[in-house]
Amino acid sequence: MPAVDKTAKRTVLTVIAAALLPALCAVPASAAAAPGQRPSATGTSEGSEHSKTSGPSKTARSQIGGARLGRTGTQVQLGPGAPVLPKDLSGESWIVADAESGAVLASHDAHRRLAPASTLKMLLADTLLPKFPATETRKVLPSDLAGMGEGSSLVGIKENLTYTVHDLWLGVFLRSGNDAVHVLAAMNEGVPKTVRDMQAHADDLQALDTHVVSPDGYDAPGQVSSAYDLTLFARSGLQKKDFRTYCSTATAQFPGMKKKGKKRETFGIQNTNRLLTGADGVTQYKGIAGVKNGNTTHAGATYTAVAERNGHVLLVTVMKPSSAESHAVYKEAARLLDWGFASEGKVTPVGELVAPASSAAAGSGGTAKGGGATHAGKGGARATGSDKAAAAEEGGSTGIGTALAISAGALLLLAAGVFLVHRRWPLPGLVRRSPRR
Repeated sequence: MPAVDKTAKRTVLTVIAAALLPALCAVPASAAAAPGQRPSATGTSEGSEHSKTSGPSKTARSQIGGARLGRTGTQVQLGPGAPVLPKDLSGESWIVADAESGAVLASHDAHRRLAPASTLKMLLADTLLPKFPATETRKVLPSDLAGMGEGSSLVGIKENLTYTVHDLWLGVFLRSGNDAVHVLAAMNEGVPKTVRDMQAHADDLQALDTHVVSPDGYDAPGQVSSAYDLTLFARSGLQKKDFRTYCSTATAQFPGMKKKGKKRETFGIQNTNRLLTGADGVTQYKGIAGVKNGNTTHAGATYTAVAERNGHVLLVTVMKPSSAESHAVYKEAARLLDWGFASEGKVTPVGELVAPASSAAAGSGGTAKGGGATHAGKGGARATGSDKAAAAEEGGSTGIGTALAISAGALLLLAAGVFLVHRRWPLPGLVRRSPRR
């Protein structure tokens, strides 16, 4: 009998979806730009009893995802029983979003353009991961490591030694290694092409606050992103199994020197995401599953996190907190996650994470606005090589397993846009494996 009920419900939902499709495809001019075009933001700061604004913005901002996200100040609409936002938040920009529906639960200057630091590596990974199998190898040339910024974070890659793509991504995600980034860029025909590829992918994801100059996120004139865009990168990347594996790995063994006649040495590396590892006085966050942190002189601290509680999955991004509190970016992210979980079903969304322009175009006139859509196009269907990455990961890392599965709420327009289908994608849970000996 339950099976019959489920079938009946699906039938009803399908009929409703077909009837509502024309309305879903209507994109308000204030919510999204035409696919592939950067928005012409109004920079208005329209008053609302639910928004704490700081006056009209001096710089025109995007309204992708909804007009309220383009306003300055904190945007939140509390319902009955909803907890108030944490008071000790100093981030210049932050966002709390539902990873499944794409609903933005609260934000502060979500489209403010700031230096992204190493969180931009999420875009690098989402762009390049499908291009190279995890088992592919690269013998590092001196030219591969040229052009890195002074004081760059490094994983310890050496010239004339050979590394697998799997090794390189561990270096990117765990140690934020700019040396690993530059080797991957060399495999992708160089830094200039990699920058172009990243920018094209950002534009497709409708991350229109982002201007890519350096693939590693190192401070560069004009290089900016936003809390909104970084959250789009994380959400798109998390649909790739290998992305999920790397961003949720806490510790791993990394290849070292090779002495003649002896087995190649390895050394341990630990993820710099302190909410994942619980390092340096930061408490490990219950249910954390990635994603990426960053810190440079110009950008300050930046961080995007994904976590799950009771089947509810949230994405939080915090950029450039001014607090003198130790490791403020992690602690403020944790407070926002706590608030988001406590607010489930008690707040009215103030915006949404949009779908990629390419998935809308593939939907025969579908919307680029994508109310809560996950990336079924360029951000999702490209997830090739994932199984190879998972197999390569068996090389002996101690990290986060892949135990949790969630509904992504993906909008796939099938059969000429008649049916709406929810596609599921798994997300790592907090399940530690014993270290191999």
